[in-house]
Amino acid sequence: MIRNSTFGSLRSISVLSIISDNLSKLGLQFNIFVVQLFCLKNRLIFILFFLVLAHAVFSSEGVPLDQTHSDTTIISATDSIQVQDTAFQNDSLQLLRTDSVSKKPKRDTGWLLKTGIPFSTGPMSWQIMQHHPWFGFASATSTKPVSTVRKFTGKEWLFYLLLALLIAFGFLRNLFPKYFSDLFRLFFRTTIKQRQIKEQLMQTLLPSLLLNGFYAVSASLYISLVLEHFDMNPAANFWLLVLYCCAGLSAIYLIKFIGIKVTGWLFNMQEAADSYIFIVFVVNKMIGILLLPFLVLIAFAVGEIYSVAIALSWCLVGGLFIYRFILTYTAVRNQVKVNPFHFFLYLCAFEIAPLLLIYKGLLLFFRITA
Repeated sequence: MIRNSTFGSLRSISVLSIISDNLSKLGLQFNIFVVQLFCLKNRLIFILFFLVLAHAVFSSEGVPLDQTHSDTTIISATDSIQVQDTAFQNDSLQLLRTDSVSKKPKRDTGWLLKTGIPFSTGPMSWQIMQHHPWFGFASATSTKPVSTVRKFTGKEWLFYLLLALLIAFGFLRNLFPKYFSDLFRLFFRTTIKQRQIKEQLMQTLLPSLLLNGFYAVSASLYISLVLEHFDMNPAANFWLLVLYCCAGLSAIYLIKFIGIKVTGWLFNMQEAADSYIFIVFVVNKMIGILLLPFLVLIAFAVGEIYSVAIALSWCLVGGLFIYRFILTYTAVRNQVKVNPFHFFLYLCAFEIAPLLLIYKGLLLFFRITA
């Protein structure tokens, strides 16, 4: 019994010793925590004091607090790919001038509206604008406006004339289709019934007369364009030159027609004279028709196309005239025995010499030396 009580007392004593040891350890840890808290409190108070002092110092110098420390990560370097914006450059087209409209005039304090002027009229509006406080309508302009009259001479009338020629050709072509068919067949010798076709063409006087007039207009326009090309216009106006050429061609062929008719009647060679006249006017009709595309090119083309058109037109006219001489010589030789040399003299005397005399007369008439 005594042994059990002793063992219990010893056990309690050991427990108490363990508890005392734990309490002593706990007290020691608590003391360490108190000391750390005290040190931390002192440090916070020191940091707060330092911040207040720094704020007072920098505020007195006028430097913001957030700019006291420089960022060490910022590197001062120029951008190698930086390009100057051309939009901020000075505009070379900008003109230095004073604006007389947007310039504010002096305020007129003594202005009164004129009596007797209705409010709905123009003078009242102009009177109000003259005393406008922001726009100086009554002030003189800083620069005088300069206006130049531009004189433009186009080719509108030439275009209309060529258009009228094309329309006239189409109208005649649709109005007399058989005449045109026979004309082309006889000219290109594509039929053996030449005598019969020739008689048919000679009997249709109206289309023949209209095509002769068409040739006069077309050929006169071509001659005028060629004279303009060589700067040999004896008249000051192009249309006056066209009128002169048309009148000259009409007079030449009228005189030629009358002269050949009279000559054939005098020498009793009316059939040969009629054949010659018929061939001459047939070739003239074809010249008037075939010149239409060249007239368009010569009138409106430029550069190489213009030069080629001029050269080809000369070849066309020259070839048609040579073809006409061959046809007339063949027709006359079948009816009249004539020597080729005599026929050549006839061409020089009655075909080439009259043209040269007319040209010389025009030069003398307009007082121009060749």
